[in-house]
Amino acid sequence: MLKLNNRNVIKGQMNERGLKFNKALGQNFLIDDSILDKIVEASEIDADTNVLEIGPGAGALTCRLAAAAKKVAAVEIDTGLLPLLGENLSGFDNVNIIHGDIMDLSLKELFENEFESGTVKVVANLPYYITTPIVMKLLEENPGFESLVIMVQKEVAQRLTAHPGDKNCGAITYSVNFCCEAETVIDVPPEAFMPVPKVWSSVIKLTARQKPPVDVIDEQHFFTLIKAAFLMRRKTFLNCVSQNEVINVKKETLREILRELHISENIRGEALSLVQFSQISNAILKRNL
Repeated sequence: MLKLNNRNVIKGQMNERGLKFNKALGQNFLIDDSILDKIVEASEIDADTNVLEIGPGAGALTCRLAAAAKKVAAVEIDTGLLPLLGENLSGFDNVNIIHGDIMDLSLKELFENEFESGTVKVVANLPYYITTPIVMKLLEENPGFESLVIMVQKEVAQRLTAHPGDKNCGAITYSVNFCCEAETVIDVPPEAFMPVPKVWSSVIKLTARQKPPVDVIDEQHFFTLIKAAFLMRRKTFLNCVSQNEVINVKKETLREILRELHISENIRGEALSLVQFSQISNAILKRNL
């Protein structure tokens, strides 16, 4: 295996091809052996496991995943990295590099085309500029993954692993809690990457729930309601949601719903529980029937 944990090796490969790290794509390659090993360990991959990797970079993590998994489908947006990946992964016949933007791909079609049988796990060192949209896409489209083990900025990790109502919670906290059980695997210093970022990172694990902890009539409406509640955090939940055209509920109707559920009309979104969001979502939909 090439020493893809070596700064000089990676720098040499990049220079040979006239490549530079793309800041716009958030390229920071993970090169710390112990962290790479910890990610694979936390993923609990075996010979029956399929893996979707997002942003393989130079392939350091991909090599480890391919050595343990049944198959790895790695989605890379940077055209320039494709020949480098092809060379670094030439020793594996169970890896397919897909050139594309994960945000433009249908996860359902990707899973159907790439994985014939076995469980599917997502493992990725996510680009920090687009972490939240990618995680939300995975949660909302969920084509049947068993878990996500992802590297994210530490501040984002704190939101993803928080509990609803915590000081670190955001809209994505509720979505994660609805779909998964979340835990922090390890915090990662800037020096573990090349080039070195200015922030600490964290590896987190999101394990898909067999059943959501609350019952909702329409999951899409439920997610949209949560997003609406956090669009203007200084405003009350009542004002945020009643002004949202997608939710389409009159202010007085929403006030009545809150009153019936014994929730203060002055409450803000971050103070609501997952149960309360589900109750409000269901009540709005019933009123609109």
